[in-house]
Amino acid sequence: MLYLRSSALFKEAQNVIPGGVNSPVRAFKAVGGTPIFAKSAKGAYVYDEDDNRFIDYINSWGPMLLGHAYQPVVDAVIERAKQGTSFGMPTEIETQIAELAVAMVPNIDKIRFVNSGTEACMSAVRLARGYTGKEKIIKFAGCYHGHSDAFLIQAGSGAVTFGSPNSPGVTEGTAKDTLLATYNDIENVKALINVNKGEIACIIIEPVAGNMGCIPPKGDFLQQLRSLCDENDILLVFDEVMTGFRLAKGGAQELYDVGCDIVCFGKVIGGGLPVGAFAARNEIMNHLAPLGKVYQAGTLSGNPLAMAAGLAMLTAINNDKSLFDRLAEKTEYLHKGCAEVLNTHHITHTINRKGSMISIHFSGEEVADFDTAANGNNDRFKSFFHGMLNEGIYIAPSAFETWFITDALTYDDLDETIRAVEKVAQTL
Repeated sequence: MLYLRSSALFKEAQNVIPGGVNSPVRAFKAVGGTPIFAKSAKGAYVYDEDDNRFIDYINSWGPMLLGHAYQPVVDAVIERAKQGTSFGMPTEIETQIAELAVAMVPNIDKIRFVNSGTEACMSAVRLARGYTGKEKIIKFAGCYHGHSDAFLIQAGSGAVTFGSPNSPGVTEGTAKDTLLATYNDIENVKALINVNKGEIACIIIEPVAGNMGCIPPKGDFLQQLRSLCDENDILLVFDEVMTGFRLAKGGAQELYDVGCDIVCFGKVIGGGLPVGAFAARNEIMNHLAPLGKVYQAGTLSGNPLAMAAGLAMLTAINNDKSLFDRLAEKTEYLHKGCAEVLNTHHITHTINRKGSMISIHFSGEEVADFDTAANGNNDRFKSFFHGMLNEGIYIAPSAFETWFITDALTYDDLDETIRAVEKVAQTL
């Protein structure tokens, strides 16, 4: 495929935008080459500025659960835009989507809308600290909760070692309150709690990790986290920015039958527009201003365009009784087809999936945490990525990102993807 227009646009963008992109992973630094500039998308396909068509497995990093330009969402946004795009005042539609979300998700009484997943997670941690009166948090290596300072922390050298910043601009003072745990390792979490008794406000986790590739929780890991939090007066925060309304109507809480104390949303809940949200039961949410002393605000929070898109999306999901079965079946079909091809060509790999999230790791070992994900053959992934791109298949330009399956994908699309894997596998 030719990417002449994309290459020219990227060169132009670098003059006025840092790195030519407004979010780093888009720059293709992890895989090399020139990023693709999108022009339009519909259903399961995205079209670039050179008029190349790609079967899309990024889907705007998750929100396009029902496909690009899903008509009910498009119609809802157009109709709301005709009435005004933002007021800085309450609107009825905010209550409507809040009532629907509360009805769909277990263990929540109230929800507060913000503008991004980063805002949602940042606000959830502030609320947890305000509610508990404690300052430290535990996060897991490889889980991404946005670019708030408290989350940009890398590992120390053991359970008693504080994290250190892995981005300039994050202070050591901020880092000392973030403790880093190993995903799927409950003993590591216990050790952190024991060394920091009575100081931990919350544990925040992606219940199914998506930022080190797709990594589901092993066994009863989430249930054990719930028990640890109960035993130590720690709040359990689920970052369901990826998994919320994607793995089940009620997200991972419903899927795994594990209740969290605060849940964060993004992506699907906005139907493709910039939206985030965090939610909890009354006794926690009532600590938020204006009811309580924990401050959180946003001029565009709950803006009518985003709320209209989100309400249309959640309504469609809520009314479709077989949606999640269809998504899981398509993902399983893709998994089996890719695995058969890679096995035939004796290519070492591991495929993880949960619901409509899936990723291929070029590693022979079980991929259960950040370290095992990082042990994969990244050079092989780069070749695989560009090979798939040239076959018209757009996957995440990083070995550390999940693929997202959309209901708009047909089995013909899946077969075309598997044939592309077959062709690329011959070159790896």
